[in-house]
Amino acid sequence: MERLTLLSLGSINADFQVRVDEPPGGRETLLAHDLCRLSGGKASNTAYLAARFGHRSILLGRVGDDDLAEQALGPLREAGIEIDGVGRAAGQATGVSMIMVPPDAKKHIVLATNANDCWDEAAADAICSCIESCETPARLALDYEIPAWVVRRAVETAARRDIPVVLDPSFPDRLERDLLPMLHAITPNADEAEALVGYPVDNIEAAADTARELQRAGTEIVCIKLSDGGCVLACGEEVSHIPPGQVEPVDTTGAGDAFTGVFAIALLEGRAPREAAAWGVAAANLAVTAYGSQPAYPDREQVASMAQQLLGAVRVLHD
Repeated sequence: MERLTLLSLGSINADFQVRVDEPPGGRETLLAHDLCRLSGGKASNTAYLAARFGHRSILLGRVGDDDLAEQALGPLREAGIEIDGVGRAAGQATGVSMIMVPPDAKKHIVLATNANDCWDEAAADAICSCIESCETPARLALDYEIPAWVVRRAVETAARRDIPVVLDPSFPDRLERDLLPMLHAITPNADEAEALVGYPVDNIEAAADTARELQRAGTEIVCIKLSDGGCVLACGEEVSHIPPGQVEPVDTTGAGDAFTGVFAIALLEGRAPREAAAWGVAAANLAVTAYGSQPAYPDREQVASMAQQLLGAVRVLHD
């Protein structure tokens, strides 16, 4: 297998994760157990998957100059990810994600972006230089859990190098719509898609309409990640639905990142968009079967096996 390059730009966090025995919100104080301190963040998770799938993985972003930086970066360094492109924000805390997982496995997250939102021109210049000098073939996967102006600089730099961009639009209110034609693919979940188009995305047909609208705005490939673990894919003239696999959820933390990361990797490997989306769905479904995000992520063989099953159940919605 050819070793390709995935550049991952976006949030890098120290995750603090616990289980709770009832849904949050019912009372002021909940008892928790099974504390885990992990590496997390959207860019960290996609970078982790690229290394796990055997590719060169370059992480770009910001951490603080505190002791939490090592919690965020240590496991990534051990996994073989290149972290030289991660800068230190002086006097800032590393991003922190506080995660509660109730019995239904649907995580609740409180995110303090901290260093993820602390960029200056020199830091942006450094990541653009990394994109400029990157060996190709490559893909850039990025998210909006960093400032919008940094995302813009990165997307414009990737465009000059003809490096395709896959965007996870979290946070959706930061998305600058004139960038949509510069994206190869976009992967919002249903809530993010609703924020982008201004109407409910609460069923498959609404997701198909949303995917078409984002296509018309200029993005070539649109994947709407559905709450049940499936997705709606718009590519070319066709809109299709890829159903979820049959899994028993334990923890949904990081499932959306697994989709985006593996989808980007599959496109990088030259897979057709429908197959790449099936790989993304398989990765997201398998990711929910264990506790944590990166520790739960599947390997290539597991993803390929489930994706093959899912491709047999794809339903074309419009063509």
